Amino acid sequence: MLVGGEWVPAASGETIDVITPVDRFKVVARTPRGRAEDADRAVRAARAAYPAWAALPFAERQRALLRIADDLEPLVEDLARLTALDTGNALRTQARPEAALLVQAFRYFAGLAGEVKGVTLPTGDEALSYTRRLPLGVVAGILPWNSPLMIAAFKLPAALVSGNTMVLKAAEDAPLTILELAAVCARHLPPGVLNVVTGYGAEVGEALVVHEDVDKVSFTGSTAVGAGVASRAGQRLAHVSLELGGKSPCVVFPDSDTDAVVEQVLLATRFARQGQSCTSGSRLFLHEDIHDSFLDKLVARASELRVGDPREESSDIGCIINERQWQRVQGYIEDGLAQDGVGVAYDGRASLAVGEPGLYHAPMILTQVSNDWRIAREEIFGPVLSVLRWKDEDEVVRMANDTHYGLAAFVFARDIGAAMRTAHRIESGWVQVNQGGGQLPGQSYGGMKASGQGREFSLEGMLEGFTQIQQVNVRLT
Repeated sequence: MLVGGEWVPAASGETIDVITPVDRFKVVARTPRGRAEDADRAVRAARAAYPAWAALPFAERQRALLRIADDLEPLVEDLARLTALDTGNALRTQARPEAALLVQAFRYFAGLAGEVKGVTLPTGDEALSYTRRLPLGVVAGILPWNSPLMIAAFKLPAALVSGNTMVLKAAEDAPLTILELAAVCARHLPPGVLNVVTGYGAEVGEALVVHEDVDKVSFTGSTAVGAGVASRAGQRLAHVSLELGGKSPCVVFPDSDTDAVVEQVLLATRFARQGQSCTSGSRLFLHEDIHDSFLDKLVARASELRVGDPREESSDIGCIINERQWQRVQGYIEDGLAQDGVGVAYDGRASLAVGEPGLYHAPMILTQVSNDWRIAREEIFGPVLSVLRWKDEDEVVRMANDTHYGLAAFVFARDIGAAMRTAHRIESGWVQVNQGGGQLPGQSYGGMKASGQGREFSLEGMLEGFTQIQQVNVRLT
C-alpha cells in the first residue's frame, strides 16, 4: 500500500490473493489486507500533507497533474492489459478506452485548477465582501471493481487539483491498476497527498468511512452498500457523495428501427463490459410497431459479439469478475425464465467457445418482460437485457420512471421533439439521446433517487463535491 509516500505492508502482515477472472484458479498477485490501523495510518499521512498541499498556488498543483498525465500516456497500453487481467474487461472494447480516459481526466482537471475561485459582492468603497473556495481536507475515495481506472479518473484529479489530499481504497477484486496509478502519481506528488490502501470493504473501507479525520467520503458501488456508507458517515456530518446502482431505461421510438440505432442500443446495454456497468440500459422499451423487426436486428448483432479472453483483440466481451457474481447473474436468469409468458430472444450460452477456468457469460435477451418482475426491477450487473413493449409516450415514460433507480437513460427517436420531451421527463441524472456511449470529461455524472447524490467528472462536480465556500467581510474604514 502507498502510505505517506512509502510502500508498506498491512500492519498485520496479512495479504489477500488477487484472482484473475480469466482463470479462477490463478493467483496473479497478493495485496495487503488493510484494516483499521492501516486506514488510520493513511488518513494521518493525508492530514499531515494537507496544509502544505492546500496552500500551494493553483499553478503548482496544475503542473503536478499535467506531469502525471504525461507519465501515464505512454503507459496506457500496459494499464489496459493489466485492466483486462485484473477485471476481465475486454482490451479493445473496454480496457484500453478506460486507460485512455484516465489521461484525459488528469489533463482536463489540470485545466480547471484556476477555476477554484470565489466572487466579490459590490458593497461600496467602505467594505469588501468576497468568497473563497476552499478544499474540504482529507477525502476518502472508495472504488468499485468493474472499472477502477475510470472511476479513479472521476474522483482523484478533481480532488487533488482543488487542494484536497486523498486516501483511495482499491477494490479487493481488482486493485492492481490502482496501485500502478499510485506509483506514477507518487513521483510527482509530495508524500501523503495520495495514499492507497487495499483490503476488504468491511474492514479497511469501513474504517475510512467512520474515521473522524476524513472530511469527505466519495463512494462508488451498490445502492445497498452506499446507503450504509451515507448513514455511517452522516452520523459525524462528513461530506458524502454516492454514485450507486441503476436499472436504466432505453426507449426506442417507432421511427428509429434502423441498423444505426441497433448499434447504439448495443453500446447502451454495456454487453461489452459483461453488463457490469451501473449505466447499463438493461430495460429496453420497444414500440409495438417495430418490436419484432428491431428485436430481430438486435439479436442478429448480439449473436456476432465474441465472448473470449479479454486480453485478445478479437474479443468483444470478457469475463465476469468472480464466481460469486457469475452465479448471481445465473440466478437472475433462472428467475426470469421461471416467469409466465417470458420469451427468450437470444441465449448465447450454448454457443460459447470459452469456459472453464474463465468466468465467461454470454449475453441473454429476454422478451415479453413485465416491468414488475425482478429482472426488470433489480440491478443484475450482468449481460442480461429485458425487453418490454410500449405503444403510448405517456405510458413508456411512466414505465421508465417506475423504478427507485435514476442513474442513466437512453432515448432514440428521429422526431427530435418526441426525443427531447421524453428525455426531459425521465427521472435520471444522465440522459443520452440517439447515442449509447460512455462518459466524457466535463459532463456532470451522478444519479437521482436511489442511484446516488452528488456529481463528479465536471467543473460543477469538482466545485460542489470537493470544495466549500468561505464568506469574508472586511470593513475598510
